Amino acid sequence: MRAFGKRNLRSARPVSLAVALLSATALAACSGSATNSVSADKAPTAKVSSVQEPAGTGSTKRLRILTEAQYLNTIGYVFGPDVRPEPHFPPAQRTDGLLALGSSKAGVTNTSLELYQKAAVTVSNMVVDPAHRNFLIKCKPVDEKKADPACAASFIKEKGRLLYRRPLTADELSKITAEANKAADRLNDFYAGLGVALEALLVSPNAVFVTESSEPDPTHPGRERLDAFSLATRLSLFLWNAAPDDDVLKAAESGEIQTPKGRAKVVATMLASKRLETGVRAFFDDMFGFDDFNSLAKDSVAYPKFTGQMAADAREETLRTVVDQLVVKKGDYRDLFTTHSTFISPAVAQLYGLPARPGWQAYEFPADVPRAGILTQVSFLTVHSHPGRTSPTLRGKALREILLCQRVPPPPPNVDFSAVEDPKSPFKTARGRLTFHQKNPACAGCHKIMDPMGLALENFDGIGRYRTNEKGEEIDASGALDGKQFKNVAELGRVLHDHPSLPQCLVRRAYTYGSGGPGSADDKPTLDYFDAKFAESGYKVPELMRAIALSNAFSLVTPPPAPVTNTAEGEATTTVSK
Repeated sequence: MRAFGKRNLRSARPVSLAVALLSATALAACSGSATNSVSADKAPTAKVSSVQEPAGTGSTKRLRILTEAQYLNTIGYVFGPDVRPEPHFPPAQRTDGLLALGSSKAGVTNTSLELYQKAAVTVSNMVVDPAHRNFLIKCKPVDEKKADPACAASFIKEKGRLLYRRPLTADELSKITAEANKAADRLNDFYAGLGVALEALLVSPNAVFVTESSEPDPTHPGRERLDAFSLATRLSLFLWNAAPDDDVLKAAESGEIQTPKGRAKVVATMLASKRLETGVRAFFDDMFGFDDFNSLAKDSVAYPKFTGQMAADAREETLRTVVDQLVVKKGDYRDLFTTHSTFISPAVAQLYGLPARPGWQAYEFPADVPRAGILTQVSFLTVHSHPGRTSPTLRGKALREILLCQRVPPPPPNVDFSAVEDPKSPFKTARGRLTFHQKNPACAGCHKIMDPMGLALENFDGIGRYRTNEKGEEIDASGALDGKQFKNVAELGRVLHDHPSLPQCLVRRAYTYGSGGPGSADDKPTLDYFDAKFAESGYKVPELMRAIALSNAFSLVTPPPAPVTNTAEGEATTTVSK
């Protein structure tokens, strides 16, 4: 371990690439993506079997930064699961409903650069330490106390290709190998020198940023398409939430990925991979806004038994349900909102009033139990509540914006919330308090499109425990969603299941997530096409991902769209029935 202290001397670290990362900050902060609105209109009425992708589709070239999860997943693939730093990169700004899209507008500050540098030091130290070097570094130096240019070049070429998501150029390989040799001779340690070079690879803009490049498309004269390595990276970040593996890069190197048959083969292999589960988890974790769990706090007086473990397991319960229903069983996406199937841990079982068994267990709620669909799982109910009480408004707003892509305007200034916040209110139930609150004309319009769905969830308290009354008064969970009546939360799940905006919203989220940036108003024909393909597949998410990945819209390049400023954060402004 002696060499590590020497290795971390600033004089031994190649600063040229770290400085280059700073210079890339300005580029990342002004990438070509713009915040736009996308219509959430209904899918076309034409028969889905005859629908064709519209001509002239495409997406903007992106410049984005790897998310923390993408960075960690990539490191795990390249160096194995044991090599795992704790970077804690700054979160991106949620854009068009997704954190991942904020990465296309992110910059790098001096503070965040230090975090990347720290993560790179941790990874490089672990890779070259005696516990890992024997199986991570295939070659052996002639003398461990001296530079070995051939061995260093072999390692840098192999790992650099995976970290840069393309082969290193001859000049890049030469310069980084020279840094390794120089550091090895200075520190009298081949592995310390190799660690310096690896650190440089890890903080390089080529590794941290995703800079998409294009080329003329021979099959669409006058059009541009993503080049093979940009397409490989976009596919892998979409389907796996990580950089491409060796096989996907080989398909890019050979040009196979640029042919219809070749790309179909690559996508089929990626969809069949176990890594698809990681990609699907990442997408739904982002779409559902589960990053809120990172700062979730509950009133210990109101909910003394709610723990950090319960919060973590609530998040995991829903993600396990998503993967099981959509990837393992290849089920209908809409069934997530009616299913009685879930997974429970001891912490979740305790909250549900079930016997606690060690580890995670698959569980099926009886048909007559009110828990049906992910809206009745602890995750949704807990995140969209106040620290000390429920919130039908927060829950209804989340349902509108997250699941239906319908933006709810913010409340007007200086609104009197005393009717709903006063613990001594004469109204015993949330329905009574909100009914009184809606007498304010400035509040009534928005509350009418949020509260009915949220009130349907009032049988569950602020941490998701079932109840039949509040302060001794029976809870009324009936309501309506866009003209469709329901009597309880189970019926709300069925109404939501059949709502046309539910699958359309998922299509929109999946396409913008996959293409790496906010959509534009020009995307409507493309989204209509994906809506039809999704319906044709029986609303199977892997088939939606296949349709997006194989589309011209995914690989063809268009000029950056003109910004639309009449909506906030690119959210669709949708007229909903009141």
